[in-house]
Formats: sequence, C-alpha cells, structure tokens
Amino acid sequence: MQSATANTTIPSSTPRRPVSLGDPAIQRLFLWPTIILLIAFNIFPLLYSLYLSFTDYRAISDQPPQWVGIQNYSDILNDEQLWVYFRNTGRYVVTAVALETLVGFGIALLLRSKFWGSGLVTTLILIPMMSAPVVVGLFWKLIFNPNFGIFNYLLGYSAGKGPDWIGNGDLAMWAIIIVDVWMWSPYVMLLSLAGLSAIPDYIYEAADIDRASPLYQFFRITLPQVAPLLLIAILFRTIEAFKAFDLVMGLTGGGPGDATELVSVQLYRIAFLGQFNTGKASALAYIVLIIIIGISNLYIKYLNKVKAG
Repeated sequence: MQSATANTTIPSSTPRRPVSLGDPAIQRLFLWPTIILLIAFNIFPLLYSLYLSFTDYRAISDQPPQWVGIQNYSDILNDEQLWVYFRNTGRYVVTAVALETLVGFGIALLLRSKFWGSGLVTTLILIPMMSAPVVVGLFWKLIFNPNFGIFNYLLGYSAGKGPDWIGNGDLAMWAIIIVDVWMWSPYVMLLSLAGLSAIPDYIYEAADIDRASPLYQFFRITLPQVAPLLLIAILFRTIEAFKAFDLVMGLTGGGPGDATELVSVQLYRIAFLGQFNTGKASALAYIVLIIIIGISNLYIKYLNKVKAG
C-alpha cells in the first residue's frame, strides 16, 4: 500500500512579477517628492505673497495681517515717485538689452570663423558672466573712481580731472548700463554663436555661387537663421534686467538721489529698510510680475512668428 504522502504534490510558489521603472506606481513614487518640494518652495510662497499683497502686514509687527483689499495696489499706482522708478527701470532695460544684443551678436560674428586660440578667447570673454553681480559692482566702482580709476584714464583724462560717473546724476545710469553690457553681452554672444554654428555651410556656398553680396547673405541667411536663439537671449536678458538689484546696489546703491533707483531697489527698501511694509512690497512685486509676463508674451508671440516664417 502506497503511502498517501506519495501522491501529494507540493504546490509551487507563484513567481513574483519583477519591479519595473515603467510601472505607474513606481513613477508616482518618484514624482511625489518633487511635487511636494515644488509646492513647499515655490507655489506656497507665491500664493501666500499674493494674499499678503491685499493686507497691511508688516514683517516686524506682531499683529496678524489685516485685509485692505486693493489699497496697496492703488497707493502704488497713484504714487508719482514710483512712476519715476518705473521710468528709470524702463530706460535701463531698453538701453542695456539693446546694446547687449548689438555687442553680443557682433562678437559672435567675429568668433564664428575658427582660428588659433578661438576657444581660449571665447572662454575669456565668458568670464564676466560667471562673476557675482555684487562683486562686479564693487569692482567697477573702483574703476569709475575719478581720482584713481582706470576708466577715465582710458578716456584720456588725467587723475582727478575726469567726470565722476557714479556721483553724477546724469552719468550714473550710464555707468550701470556700461557694466551690465560688459557683464551680459557674453550671454547673448554664446546663444548667437550656437545659432551661427548650426547654419550649414552649403547655404553660404550656394549664395556665393549666385554672387550674393555679404549684406544680402547677412539679412537673408544669417539673421533669419539666428533670430530664434537671439530672441530667446533678448527675452531672458529683458526679464533679468527688470529684476536687476545686486549690481545696482553694489555700484551706486540707487543714487545719487533717485538717478539709478530701479523698481527692484525700491521694492527692497519698502520690504526691509525702515518701512518693513510687507503687504505693499508684495503688491509692487506682483505689478512687476504682471509687466514681465506681458512683455514675455509679446516676445513669445513674435518668436513663434519667426519660427513659422
């Protein structure tokens, strides 16, 4: 008689499905920490500052925020002195970005053809862009010094005879613009150089065969091909110029008087120096944000037209 255990079969264990990174559950597991950090460090402060812009909250006060509606926005828009700061900012942004575009694109055209040491020259040109804006401001403050600064000497003035670029209200804004162009033209050059490098050589060879002039090649081949990257560089530089703060504080501190008082500098004064008016500062920050968004949309629409054309 056979044992009952002889006919008994032991069921095999079911094989487990291997874990795959393509599994939606695994993907959500990696995604949620990023979403939580994004909400904690970006979205929540953005929404909370929007709420504070409708209150009279002050950072140094123990009182909770009191709702005042659009009072902060009304005070800002009706403040004639703030419109002077907006005018200063607009003048600075338009002039600096325009000069950076011309200088950066011009340097890119010169560096387009490879030559011995072109890589080293390109690296040296990029050094100003890698420096901290506050350090650059303090560095150029010494260069602009009328007594021992080298800038007036390069213009042909003797020691103590040249203009005071930082102390003169008519020249202080130009001093900031000069430094900004020196610092950020390499950024425009870098993007323009990438666009120029992407243009196939056979297009220029065909243009030479057709006896197209260099001016015709520039406006019909070079500029249309580089335009998308050039517009992106202009867009980012416009946004950054609207937010310029550290360079101005390091170079002029907003002076003399209100000659170089930009909106970002005034925002800092409202939020931290003396007033500590967090609610009004938040409202001013959102006005600047709306202006930047509007200008960015205009750039993006024109960029899409350029790409479509």
